[in-house]
Amino acid sequence: GALLSAVYEQIASRHERAGGDASVLHPVMMEEVLYGCDVMPSAIHITGSTLSGMEPSVSFGNSRLYTMPYGRQADGSVKIGSLELLQSSTELTLFNTSDPALRTGSVGEETAAQVNVDIHDGGFDLVIMNPPFTRAGSDWEGNERQEDYVKQFRGLSTALDAQKEMAKQLSQYTKGTCYHGYAGIASGFAALAHRKLKPGGVLALVLPLSAAAGLSWQSFREMLARDYTDLMVVSIAANGKDMSFSADTGMAECLVIARKNLAKDDHSLLSRVHCTSLRRRPQGFAHAGAVATPIIGAGYVRDIERGPYGGTPVFVGNEISGEMLRFDAGPNGESWAAVRLIDYSTAQTAYSLVCSMLWLPAMPKPMDLKIVPLTEVGERGIYDMNIVGKSPAAPFTKSHPSPTATYPSLWNHDAKKETRMVCAPDSQLQVRQGMEARAAAVWATASRSHINRDFTFGSQALAVAFTEWESIGGRVWPNVIFDDRRFDSAFAIWGNSTLGLLAYWWHSSRQQSSKASITISALSSLPVLDFRALSDEQLDTAQAIFEEFRDKELKPAYLADADPNRALLDRRVVCGLLGFDEGVYQGVGRLSAKWCAEPSVHGGKARPKGAALVI
Repeated sequence: GALLSAVYEQIASRHERAGGDASVLHPVMMEEVLYGCDVMPSAIHITGSTLSGMEPSVSFGNSRLYTMPYGRQADGSVKIGSLELLQSSTELTLFNTSDPALRTGSVGEETAAQVNVDIHDGGFDLVIMNPPFTRAGSDWEGNERQEDYVKQFRGLSTALDAQKEMAKQLSQYTKGTCYHGYAGIASGFAALAHRKLKPGGVLALVLPLSAAAGLSWQSFREMLARDYTDLMVVSIAANGKDMSFSADTGMAECLVIARKNLAKDDHSLLSRVHCTSLRRRPQGFAHAGAVATPIIGAGYVRDIERGPYGGTPVFVGNEISGEMLRFDAGPNGESWAAVRLIDYSTAQTAYSLVCSMLWLPAMPKPMDLKIVPLTEVGERGIYDMNIVGKSPAAPFTKSHPSPTATYPSLWNHDAKKETRMVCAPDSQLQVRQGMEARAAAVWATASRSHINRDFTFGSQALAVAFTEWESIGGRVWPNVIFDDRRFDSAFAIWGNSTLGLLAYWWHSSRQQSSKASITISALSSLPVLDFRALSDEQLDTAQAIFEEFRDKELKPAYLADADPNRALLDRRVVCGLLGFDEGVYQGVGRLSAKWCAEPSVHGGKARPKGAALVI
């Protein structure tokens, strides 16, 4: 009810400022304007009481607050709550069952309601949601799938057979929409919002931060680029509970607000995204209003392409509450990487880097540096569930490491051991009976280079690990395969330098405090140095740098700016390999300090005493 109450307050305030009577407005709002759907009767009742309290002395008839049918119904069918509204408005399945939706009236009584007729496709001026974030599929523990529930429909004590039917029903209803199982059920609610919104209407969603960068959310971002304008994305550059707008998710979130195009045939692409990153969560309605005012009323907002000069500040009084930045949405659902940052100059440098320009803070103009997607210079390895697991495609089982293992594997994280670029395999794989041919095909993807899929900057040192001999990469260390073996050493020193760390961080999903995640699919587009553009002499230099640093200890990444070995590695990469001068190296040092100051890097972790900037 918080969202509907906030909408009511805004409308009522504007109505009264225009000379209207709040008591006359109230029954119209309750009977005709505000619609709310939930599977929890208590949520509907509380919402009804809250909205009624806006004008407690004014009565009204039936509201548009509905308790939606969920789970197994009396007639044997299953219902999936509000997501039933993904059906066409012409389909009357909701009230043709023995358990229709229930509508709450002015005194709390509930009556059966014909919801699909009432909630028309394309019928709403504003659709505002804070949907659940659960993902599709079942949980895994070790190598065994836990077949005791289907995550997104396990609520309200729903039986497993009903959960499975509900999941199938959701798949049917969401065909051709922006829904994606790995994005989670929130993407289904985004599809529902899009369906119910009228041309010119406003979409307002609270979503997990992965919506801004996750590959599984690409269809959602593509939908916005195709069908919407005036897109605003608001996130919070903080840690813990303060990085979310919701009270109970404990994960980073973003607000996505956009206006639907007026004409159905208006396929003009969304030109720019207005992105705001706040330094902390607003501390109540008054503070939120004060923060929103300069964001909504902003005239000029700095562009990401204009160099590392930072964003346009958001002032509340004399305090900077955040920064704003604009960038292209892109027609194909490209990520909105400029979220959850405290210093937008870091974003501007990262953006320039992936555009093959090195443009450092305090540098007047950019320099060329060829950066390409990983897939252009190498190949990512196989998804871990197709190596070890219950899947029929998985030919191996996993056991403890052995110095004489036929199929060694670098599978798990051990931050205490992973402090040097050369890492020892931590497991061995054993071929399942009858899977010998498949095992040979998987082993053909073994390599010496491995990329960190779940990089906790606060405890881990390496973005790229190197094994002395070919090994299979597992859940958190998938393989990276190069045709030219000289690229292995170049990849290791690049990936663990400040520039490599920045490119990794920019490409990742930063939904947790100090943990950057990249899906196995997204690894293909990871921005890396174009090793093909290096001369033979440069590749020999890369090999020499690798040999110099292979056994040097590196501190956790959040201390990159205070790590003498990392600073020396930066010097060797920037000056020795890439051929830039000392001034550029000094700029990389400043960049390292800025990057380490980002909340998504340090995760709120205190720096050790004596950790000083090294340049």
